[in-house]
Amino acid sequence: MKNKSRRSALKKLGAGASFMALNPLTLPVRPGSKDQSGSGGPLVLKGNINHSVCRWCYRNIPLEDLAIASKKMGITSIELVGPAEWHILKKHGLHCAMPNGAEIGLDKGFNHKQYHEELFKRYSELIPKVAEAGYDQLICFSGNREGIGEEYGLEQSAAGLRPLLPIAEKHKVTLVMELLNSKVNHKDYQCDHTAWGVALCDKLGSDRFKLLYDIYHMQIMEGDIIATIRKYHSYFSHYHTGGVPGRNEIDESQELNYPVIMKEILKTGFKGYVAQEFIPARPDALDSLEQGVKICDV
Repeated sequence: MKNKSRRSALKKLGAGASFMALNPLTLPVRPGSKDQSGSGGPLVLKGNINHSVCRWCYRNIPLEDLAIASKKMGITSIELVGPAEWHILKKHGLHCAMPNGAEIGLDKGFNHKQYHEELFKRYSELIPKVAEAGYDQLICFSGNREGIGEEYGLEQSAAGLRPLLPIAEKHKVTLVMELLNSKVNHKDYQCDHTAWGVALCDKLGSDRFKLLYDIYHMQIMEGDIIATIRKYHSYFSHYHTGGVPGRNEIDESQELNYPVIMKEILKTGFKGYVAQEFIPARPDALDSLEQGVKICDV
Protein backbone atom coordinates (compact mmCIF):
# COMPACT_ATOMS: atom_id res chain seq x y z
CA MET A 1 0.00 0.00 0.00
CA LYS A 2 1.00 3.63 -0.49
CA ASN A 3 3.12 5.24 2.24
CA LYS A 4 3.73 8.97 2.64
CA SER A 5 7.26 8.50 3.92
CA ARG A 6 8.48 5.84 1.52
CA ARG A 7 12.13 5.79 0.70
CA SER A 8 13.44 7.79 -2.26
CA ALA A 9 13.82 5.98 -5.56
CA LEU A 10 16.95 3.98 -6.31
CA LYS A 11 19.17 5.31 -9.08
CA LYS A 12 18.94 3.37 -12.27
CA LEU A 13 21.71 0.78 -12.37
CA GLY A 14 23.56 -0.42 -15.42
CA ALA A 15 22.44 -3.32 -17.49
CA GLY A 16 22.88 -6.73 -15.92
CA ALA A 17 21.87 -10.33 -16.39
CA SER A 18 18.15 -10.63 -17.08
CA PHE A 19 15.80 -12.88 -15.12
CA MET A 20 13.32 -13.01 -17.97
CA ALA A 21 12.45 -16.00 -20.11
CA LEU A 22 10.28 -16.51 -23.15
CA ASN A 23 7.06 -18.51 -22.85
CA PRO A 24 4.30 -19.78 -25.12
CA LEU A 25 1.26 -17.48 -24.72
CA THR A 26 1.66 -14.70 -27.30
CA LEU A 27 0.18 -11.29 -26.53
CA PRO A 28 0.41 -7.93 -28.32
CA VAL A 29 3.36 -5.85 -27.24
CA ARG A 30 2.95 -2.35 -25.78
CA PRO A 31 3.67 0.30 -28.41
CA GLY A 32 7.30 1.36 -28.19
CA SER A 33 8.34 -1.53 -25.97
CA LYS A 34 10.72 -4.33 -26.86
CA ASP A 35 10.70 -8.04 -26.26
CA GLN A 36 13.53 -9.78 -24.41
CA SER A 37 15.70 -9.90 -27.51
CA GLY A 38 15.26 -6.16 -28.11
CA SER A 39 13.80 -6.84 -31.55
CA GLY A 40 10.37 -5.33 -30.87
CA GLY A 41 8.57 -8.67 -31.32
CA PRO A 42 5.51 -9.83 -29.37
CA LEU A 43 5.45 -10.08 -25.60
CA VAL A 44 4.94 -13.72 -24.64
CA LEU A 45 3.78 -15.22 -21.33
CA LYS A 46 3.59 -18.76 -19.96
CA GLY A 47 0.24 -18.25 -18.28
CA ASN A 48 1.14 -20.01 -15.01
CA ILE A 49 0.98 -16.81 -12.97
CA ASN A 50 -2.16 -14.66 -12.78
CA HIS A 51 -0.71 -11.17 -13.11
CA SER A 52 -2.14 -8.12 -11.36
CA VAL A 53 -0.92 -4.58 -10.74
CA CYS A 54 -1.60 -2.17 -7.89
CA ARG A 55 -3.26 0.99 -9.10
CA TRP A 56 -1.61 3.40 -6.64
CA CYS A 57 1.91 2.75 -7.96
CA TYR A 58 0.83 4.29 -11.30
CA ARG A 59 -1.41 7.06 -9.96
CA ASN A 60 0.02 9.57 -12.48
CA ILE A 61 -1.29 7.44 -15.33
CA PRO A 62 -5.06 7.66 -15.98
CA LEU A 63 -6.74 4.36 -15.09
CA GLU A 64 -8.08 4.05 -18.62
CA ASP A 65 -4.55 4.22 -20.03
CA LEU A 66 -3.19 1.84 -17.42
CA ALA A 67 -5.94 -0.64 -18.27
CA ILE A 68 -5.10 -0.57 -21.97
CA ALA A 69 -1.38 -0.96 -21.32
CA SER A 70 -1.93 -3.72 -18.75
CA LYS A 71 -4.00 -5.82 -21.12
CA LYS A 72 -1.27 -5.62 -23.76
CA MET A 73 1.23 -6.91 -21.18
CA GLY A 74 -0.91 -9.89 -20.26
CA ILE A 75 -1.97 -8.41 -16.90
CA THR A 76 -5.54 -9.50 -16.18
CA SER A 77 -6.24 -7.50 -13.02
CA ILE A 78 -5.77 -3.99 -11.67
CA GLU A 79 -6.24 -3.91 -7.92
CA LEU A 80 -6.67 -1.58 -4.97
CA VAL A 81 -9.43 0.05 -6.96
CA GLY A 82 -12.69 1.10 -5.29
CA PRO A 83 -16.29 0.79 -6.53
CA ALA A 84 -16.32 4.17 -8.27
CA GLU A 85 -13.80 2.94 -10.87
CA TRP A 86 -14.75 -0.72 -11.29
CA HIS A 87 -16.68 0.18 -14.44
CA ILE A 88 -13.41 1.18 -16.13
CA LEU A 89 -11.90 -2.24 -15.41
CA LYS A 90 -15.01 -3.98 -16.70
CA LYS A 91 -14.95 -1.89 -19.86
CA HIS A 92 -11.52 -3.35 -20.62
CA GLY A 93 -12.31 -6.89 -19.49
CA LEU A 94 -10.06 -6.66 -16.45
CA HIS A 95 -10.57 -8.24 -13.03
CA CYS A 96 -9.97 -6.54 -9.67
CA ALA A 97 -8.18 -9.23 -7.67
CA MET A 98 -8.04 -7.12 -4.49
CA PRO A 99 -10.65 -4.36 -4.24
CA ASN A 100 -10.49 -1.69 -1.57
CA GLY A 101 -12.74 1.06 -0.29
CA ALA A 102 -14.08 -0.18 3.06
CA GLU A 103 -11.03 0.53 5.22
CA ILE A 104 -10.69 3.62 7.42
CA GLY A 105 -6.93 3.57 6.95
CA LEU A 106 -3.89 1.38 7.42
CA ASP A 107 -3.36 2.83 10.88
CA LYS A 108 -6.99 2.59 12.07
CA GLY A 109 -7.97 -1.04 11.86
CA PHE A 110 -9.59 -3.97 13.60
CA ASN A 111 -7.13 -4.13 16.51
CA HIS A 112 -8.88 -1.25 18.33
CA LYS A 113 -12.44 -1.62 19.57
CA GLN A 114 -13.17 2.06 18.96
CA TYR A 115 -13.15 1.42 15.20
CA HIS A 116 -15.25 -1.75 15.16
CA GLU A 117 -18.65 -0.11 14.67
CA GLU A 118 -17.50 2.02 11.75
CA LEU A 119 -15.57 -0.84 10.17
CA PHE A 120 -18.55 -3.17 10.45
CA LYS A 121 -20.72 -0.59 8.68
CA ARG A 122 -18.21 -0.04 5.90
CA TYR A 123 -17.39 -3.70 5.27
CA SER A 124 -20.94 -5.02 5.62
CA GLU A 125 -22.05 -2.54 2.97
CA LEU A 126 -19.18 -3.18 0.57
CA ILE A 127 -18.97 -6.97 0.75
CA PRO A 128 -22.24 -7.51 -1.20
CA LYS A 129 -21.12 -4.95 -3.80
CA VAL A 130 -17.82 -6.77 -4.23
CA ALA A 131 -19.67 -10.02 -4.84
CA GLU A 132 -22.15 -8.38 -7.21
CA ALA A 133 -19.25 -7.01 -9.25
CA GLY A 134 -17.88 -10.54 -9.63
CA TYR A 135 -14.93 -10.12 -7.25
CA ASP A 136 -14.11 -12.42 -4.36
CA GLN A 137 -11.60 -10.64 -2.10
CA LEU A 138 -11.55 -7.41 -0.08
CA ILE A 139 -8.51 -5.94 1.65
CA CYS A 140 -8.39 -5.05 5.35
CA PHE A 141 -5.79 -3.91 7.88
CA SER A 142 -4.88 -4.51 11.50
CA GLY A 143 -4.19 -0.88 12.32
CA ASN A 144 -1.35 0.47 14.44
CA ARG A 145 -0.52 -0.78 17.93
CA GLU A 146 -0.78 2.58 19.67
CA GLY A 147 0.58 1.00 22.84
CA ILE A 148 -1.43 -2.22 22.91
CA GLY A 149 0.18 -5.67 23.21
CA GLU A 150 0.27 -8.43 20.62
CA GLU A 151 -2.24 -10.73 22.31
CA TYR A 152 -4.67 -7.91 23.03
CA GLY A 153 -4.41 -6.80 19.40
CA LEU A 154 -5.20 -10.33 18.27
CA GLU A 155 -8.23 -10.55 20.54
CA GLN A 156 -9.59 -7.19 19.46
CA SER A 157 -8.98 -7.90 15.76
CA ALA A 158 -10.80 -11.22 16.04
CA ALA A 159 -13.67 -9.54 17.89
CA GLY A 160 -13.99 -6.90 15.18
CA LEU A 161 -13.74 -9.29 12.24
CA ARG A 162 -15.88 -12.14 13.56
CA PRO A 163 -19.28 -10.42 12.99
CA LEU A 164 -18.34 -9.83 9.36
CA LEU A 165 -17.53 -13.45 8.59
CA PRO A 166 -21.15 -14.65 8.14
CA ILE A 167 -21.64 -11.84 5.62
CA ALA A 168 -18.39 -12.72 3.85
CA GLU A 169 -19.29 -16.41 3.82
CA LYS A 170 -22.79 -15.68 2.48
CA HIS A 171 -21.41 -13.65 -0.41
CA LYS A 172 -18.30 -15.80 -0.94
CA VAL A 173 -15.94 -12.88 -0.40
CA THR A 174 -12.66 -13.36 1.46
CA LEU A 175 -11.44 -10.64 3.80
CA VAL A 176 -7.68 -10.40 3.36
CA MET A 177 -5.40 -8.68 5.87
CA GLU A 178 -2.16 -7.33 4.48
CA LEU A 179 1.16 -8.02 6.17
CA LEU A 180 3.14 -4.76 6.22
CA ASN A 181 6.55 -3.82 7.59
CA SER A 182 6.69 -1.53 10.61
CA LYS A 183 10.44 -0.97 10.27
CA VAL A 184 10.58 1.26 7.19
CA ASN A 185 7.18 2.12 5.74
CA HIS A 186 4.39 1.66 8.26
CA LYS A 187 5.67 2.48 11.72
CA ASP A 188 3.74 0.80 14.55
CA TYR A 189 1.56 -1.35 12.24
CA GLN A 190 0.58 -4.47 14.18
CA CYS A 191 0.19 -7.18 11.53
CA ASP A 192 3.89 -6.93 10.73
CA HIS A 193 4.94 -10.58 11.13
CA THR A 194 3.57 -13.68 9.45
CA ALA A 195 3.14 -15.46 12.78
CA TRP A 196 0.81 -12.73 14.07
CA GLY A 197 -1.36 -12.92 10.96
CA VAL A 198 -1.44 -16.71 11.07
CA ALA A 199 -2.49 -16.58 14.74
CA LEU A 200 -5.37 -14.29 13.77
CA CYS A 201 -6.44 -16.67 11.01
CA ASP A 202 -6.43 -19.54 13.51
CA LYS A 203 -8.51 -17.53 16.00
CA LEU A 204 -11.15 -16.83 13.38
CA GLY A 205 -11.12 -20.31 11.85
CA SER A 206 -12.80 -19.30 8.59
CA ASP A 207 -11.75 -19.85 4.98
CA ARG A 208 -13.15 -16.37 4.36
CA PHE A 209 -10.29 -14.72 6.23
CA LYS A 210 -6.78 -14.95 4.76
CA LEU A 211 -3.52 -13.02 4.54
CA LEU A 212 -1.95 -10.93 1.81
CA TYR A 213 1.69 -11.95 1.85
CA ASP A 214 3.64 -8.90 0.72
CA ILE A 215 7.08 -10.19 -0.22
CA TYR A 216 8.71 -6.76 -0.01
CA HIS A 217 7.37 -6.03 3.46
CA MET A 218 8.14 -9.46 4.89
CA GLN A 219 11.68 -9.49 3.50
CA ILE A 220 12.29 -6.34 5.53
CA MET A 221 10.66 -7.68 8.71
CA GLU A 222 11.72 -11.32 8.82
CA GLY A 223 13.33 -12.63 5.63
CA ASP A 224 13.06 -16.40 5.01
CA ILE A 225 10.59 -15.72 2.20
CA ILE A 226 10.67 -19.16 0.58
CA ALA A 227 10.65 -21.06 3.87
CA THR A 228 7.67 -18.98 5.02
CA ILE A 229 5.76 -19.60 1.79
CA ARG A 230 6.38 -23.33 2.09
CA LYS A 231 5.20 -23.42 5.71
CA TYR A 232 2.26 -21.01 5.67
CA HIS A 233 1.04 -20.90 2.06
CA SER A 234 -2.41 -22.18 3.02
CA TYR A 235 -2.95 -18.91 4.91
CA PHE A 236 -2.03 -16.73 1.89
CA SER A 237 -4.62 -15.87 -0.74
CA HIS A 238 -2.66 -13.13 -2.48
CA TYR A 239 0.91 -11.93 -3.07
CA HIS A 240 2.55 -8.55 -3.67
CA THR A 241 6.00 -7.81 -5.09
CA GLY A 242 8.53 -5.04 -4.53
CA GLY A 243 12.29 -4.60 -4.77
CA VAL A 244 14.33 -4.62 -1.55
CA PRO A 245 15.69 -2.15 -0.57
CA GLY A 246 13.80 0.86 -1.86
CA ARG A 247 10.57 -0.74 -3.12
CA ASN A 248 11.53 -0.08 -6.72
CA GLU A 249 11.98 -2.38 -9.73
CA ILE A 250 12.25 -6.11 -8.99
CA ASP A 251 15.15 -6.74 -11.36
CA GLU A 252 18.85 -7.36 -10.65
CA SER A 253 19.14 -3.98 -8.91
CA GLN A 254 17.75 -5.48 -5.66
CA GLU A 255 18.28 -8.49 -3.42
CA LEU A 256 15.29 -10.78 -4.00
CA ASN A 257 15.29 -13.54 -6.62
CA TYR A 258 11.73 -13.21 -7.84
CA PRO A 259 11.75 -15.97 -10.48
CA VAL A 260 12.73 -18.51 -7.79
CA ILE A 261 10.11 -17.11 -5.39
CA MET A 262 7.42 -17.37 -8.09
CA LYS A 263 8.37 -20.98 -8.75
CA GLU A 264 7.99 -21.78 -5.07
CA ILE A 265 4.57 -20.13 -5.02
CA LEU A 266 3.51 -22.28 -7.97
CA LYS A 267 4.77 -25.41 -6.22
CA THR A 268 2.23 -24.80 -3.45
CA GLY A 269 -0.60 -25.09 -5.98
CA PHE A 270 -1.47 -21.41 -5.72
CA LYS A 271 -4.11 -20.32 -8.24
CA GLY A 272 -4.65 -16.73 -7.12
CA TYR A 273 -3.01 -13.50 -8.23
CA VAL A 274 0.46 -12.02 -7.87
CA ALA A 275 0.42 -8.22 -8.04
CA GLN A 276 3.25 -5.88 -8.93
CA GLU A 277 3.42 -3.29 -6.12
CA PHE A 278 6.77 -1.62 -6.67
CA ILE A 279 7.33 2.09 -7.28
CA PRO A 280 8.96 2.57 -10.69
CA ALA A 281 12.16 4.58 -10.46
CA ARG A 282 12.71 4.84 -14.22
CA PRO A 283 11.28 7.55 -16.49
CA ASP A 284 8.98 5.09 -18.28
CA ALA A 285 6.95 3.46 -15.53
CA LEU A 286 5.19 1.13 -17.96
CA ASP A 287 8.52 -0.28 -19.18
CA SER A 288 9.29 -1.15 -15.56
CA LEU A 289 5.88 -2.75 -15.13
CA GLU A 290 6.32 -4.84 -18.26
CA GLN A 291 9.73 -5.95 -17.05
CA GLY A 292 8.23 -6.96 -13.68
CA VAL A 293 5.60 -9.08 -15.38
CA LYS A 294 8.24 -10.86 -17.46
CA ILE A 295 10.41 -11.50 -14.41
CA CYS A 296 7.53 -13.09 -12.53
CA ASP A 297 6.20 -15.09 -15.47
CA VAL A 298 7.83 -18.45 -14.73
